[in-house]
Amino acid sequence: MAKVLLTGFEPFGGELVNPSWQAVALLAERRTSLITVELPCAFATSLSTLRTAIGLHQPDLVVCVGQAGGRPDVTAERVAVNLTDARIPDNADAQPIDVPVVPGGPVGYFSTLPVKACVAAIREAGIPASVSHTAGTFVCNQVFYGLMHLLATEFPGIRGGFVHVPYSPEQVAAAGSAAPSLSIDKCADALGVLVDTALTVEEDLHVTAGALH
Repeated sequence: MAKVLLTGFEPFGGELVNPSWQAVALLAERRTSLITVELPCAFATSLSTLRTAIGLHQPDLVVCVGQAGGRPDVTAERVAVNLTDARIPDNADAQPIDVPVVPGGPVGYFSTLPVKACVAAIREAGIPASVSHTAGTFVCNQVFYGLMHLLATEFPGIRGGFVHVPYSPEQVAAAGSAAPSLSIDKCADALGVLVDTALTVEEDLHVTAGALH
């Protein structure tokens, strides 16, 4: 059986919960074979925590999950960039600006997940999903880029990528906001579909997922 490592983040930005970790934890309750790790939302420690987990467990597949508040659907990320430009401080009160994730590293990395096939499968399950071409420039992108750099330089043969989930309805209600949301149950369902697709699909779909902006 393939070994799968899923990560989510601790709450940040004044939130009491993070739907990325809630969804990962719920999926792990359903699938006890999954390996899960909660990453700190801190530039100084997120990648070391991830590297330790990969080195310890030697998984076949790594999927890191983050929160993208304001997005209406589950978004499979396609590209990680070698840039950190923090709009807000992280949980350790660090706010790096215009700093590379890996000094001297490539400008970017593509996910090695079949992102288009994953999105198609999630949609077939009745859950809104799309391909994203930016993971931002905060800790999510740092982890995505750092993951792909680790897989390219230290752990060849492991496939990996990043996916964002929206706010949960509870977060939106607590904030009195009208932002889009998706239940933790649906987010966990989507992650399960994504994992299954990534484990069984080698070649991605040749369909458009381009963006005009």
